[in-house]
Formats: sequence, structure tokens, C-alpha cells
Amino acid sequence: MSDAEFTAAMSEPEFSATGVRIERWPRSLTTAGQVLVEGGTLALLTSYGRVIDSAPVQAVRVGRPWFAGSGDSAVATVNGTRYRLTLSGAQRGLGDEALTGRLLEVLRKAGSGPG
Repeated sequence: MSDAEFTAAMSEPEFSATGVRIERWPRSLTTAGQVLVEGGTLALLTSYGRVIDSAPVQAVRVGRPWFAGSGDSAVATVNGTRYRLTLSGAQRGLGDEALTGRLLEVLRKAGSGPG
């Protein structure tokens, strides 16, 4: 792999979703935020790119909430704080449930490490 290919591979995030509603009970922090998994770190960002919270994926717990009626939500515990993430399905032709499932899969794989 050349240096250019390595740099390009490293700059591509494992997961990125925009238009995400991020809530920290009982209030909404942003209705158009971003969830980014890159380089072994999960970051929750506002629509302006300001970091709401971030942590290594091994320290993040994430799952589907039992109370959500639809499949577009996930609950993430980052640095001891619970966030409800409602993902938009308007990206890459994925439906809401598929996008949430992709986030869960990426975090599961990234958190398990190599091997």
C-alpha cells in the first residue's frame, strides 16, 4: 500500500451520519448533529461541528432502546452520560433501521478489537 493509499484509508471514517437528533434526557442537544466513528473513537457533534462528547469505542455502550417504537433510535452511554440518538435515513439510500443497525455493527466490531 502506498503512502497516499494509506492516508486515504486512514482518513475515511468507519461510520458517519449527519442529521442526527442527539438528546441528553430530558432535553435535545441538537436536531441536526453528527455521529462519527473514526480511528477507534466515537464522537457526537453539533451541526456546527462542536464536540458534544467523545470516547474510545471500547468505553462506549450502545444499543437499541426497549421503549422506542421505531428502529431509528439508539441509546449510547459515553463517559457515563446517556444519549438518545435518532438517526436520519436520508443518507446513502439506507432506511432508518438499516442506518442504526450499521452504527451498532461498526461499534461492535471496533470495540472488539483485532482478533
